[in-house]
Amino acid sequence: MTGLFRHFRSLIPFGSSAEETFSFARFHNDPDDTELSSFRSNGVTASGGGGGGTKEEEKEGGKTSPTTEDAIRSGGRRRQSGHPDESGAAGCDESSRNRISAWQAGWNVTNAIQGMFIVTFPYTVFEGGYWAIVAMIVAAYVCCYTGKILVDCLYEDADEEEEEKEEDADQAGGGGGTKDGQPPPSRRCRRRRVRVRNSYVEIAETVWGKMIGGRVVFVAQFIELMMTCILYVLLCGELMVGIFPGTTLTLSAWIVVCSAPLLPCAFLRSLRHVAWLSFWCTVAHMIINAIILVYCFTRAADWQWDAVQVKIDIWTFPISLGIVVFSYTSQIFLPSLEGNLVDRSSFAPMMHWTHLTAAVFKAAFSYIGFVTFGTDTKEVITNNLPDQPMKSIVNAFLVAKALLSYPLPYFATADLVESKFFRGRPETAFPSCFADGDGGDGGPLRLWALLLRLALVVFTMLLAIVVPHFAILMGLIGSFTGNMLSLVWPAYFHLAIKGRRMGYPKMVFDVFVIVIGLVCSGLGIYYSFHALVRAFEGFEPTPFQRH
Repeated sequence: MTGLFRHFRSLIPFGSSAEETFSFARFHNDPDDTELSSFRSNGVTASGGGGGGTKEEEKEGGKTSPTTEDAIRSGGRRRQSGHPDESGAAGCDESSRNRISAWQAGWNVTNAIQGMFIVTFPYTVFEGGYWAIVAMIVAAYVCCYTGKILVDCLYEDADEEEEEKEEDADQAGGGGGTKDGQPPPSRRCRRRRVRVRNSYVEIAETVWGKMIGGRVVFVAQFIELMMTCILYVLLCGELMVGIFPGTTLTLSAWIVVCSAPLLPCAFLRSLRHVAWLSFWCTVAHMIINAIILVYCFTRAADWQWDAVQVKIDIWTFPISLGIVVFSYTSQIFLPSLEGNLVDRSSFAPMMHWTHLTAAVFKAAFSYIGFVTFGTDTKEVITNNLPDQPMKSIVNAFLVAKALLSYPLPYFATADLVESKFFRGRPETAFPSCFADGDGGDGGPLRLWALLLRLALVVFTMLLAIVVPHFAILMGLIGSFTGNMLSLVWPAYFHLAIKGRRMGYPKMVFDVFVIVIGLVCSGLGIYYSFHALVRAFEGFEPTPFQRH
């Protein structure tokens, strides 16, 4: 019973007391996991770990590999330099005011994985039946897994030798005392997890080298984040056109209007501020779904239980499957979120309850929405609502949700660019964006840096206006970048960095995830390309029309 109780508490954030530490997950992070600079401050060499925790995880194993030692040394140099890493986390002396709790990290992850596509999920049940519901649950598990193994790649095991206490040595019966008649101190080797990498880019550099790995992942991250920002702006404009169909304002004009409230995002300084916006985004999300669900329950007597099929529409379901997989992608943000947590041992439980909640809610919402409207379910379920006033209310909350969703990918984009190019000379080509001049975030944002951030908002607005069929183009490019960043690369990097140390079953599952990611990527690229060709030819952008 005690073991069952501990397992249950390990799944709840803040479930353990100050005196208790439980093993949260296969890829957990203990509270005493620490940056390498903490190890050095405690007098431990670069090839070993040590320092700073209330508990130590004792592991068996051999010596640290040369690759690990190099990573630890380079990680130590980065952390001692005082510059923020590419994930946005500064060194060990970072002020606690920029740290976030597990709940705040959970709001950011929920913002990413609930997404704007929830209103299209009942239609996936129309195309995939019960298999669509299964896909929502399986995708949640796989994406939660890849998120944890990606963060696991930030860490390496390091050896630490320490002297046992004198009474421990006496109990061990050690002989051959010293010249003072005291028994010689015995030494034992412990292994500790050291965070030697700070971002997705650094993980890629470890596997592929700085010349290729860092640049490839940086470009993929930048494209994925920028396209997400642009899509939110475009959705706001299209929703506003639907709310006010009789006005003379065009889609481009509405995009400009919706972009104005986004300009203050340039002043965002930490994930703590973004977390509050993500919280209100989740509130808007709950209101939208509450309105739709309440209407569905008012028609519970007419639910079409037999409308859910076991068969799959093979021509259209792959597109919906891609939407399901993309709706769970948060891997780009995870290294930064985990690095900024006050208690990193809460990372794995946070991933568990956010993805479990999302899977249960998406499956229930999709099933209830579909049985309410049956075969008349439209691609966006809000279009099934009976009257224009109700549609307008829901669309207004969708606009609010899109605007509140924008800051998270925008902040990640700005942080990615600043960490790559603006950490200060000689580490980067350009000076720091902050007035303190050392790459930290203690000083105010410089004027030219603020203007660059504002220009980034304007840039997303202009692309939303000028790029034709942007949503379909995003599906085409995102089928590659999204699947690579969320499925293929985390599993591949995990195999490359951890190797045979993680055991044969884990290696097989990583290979399985890579195969699934490549299949989803190929299907998404194929169908999105067909849709883009049809759109430029003037037809409906559905690759295969129903007859």
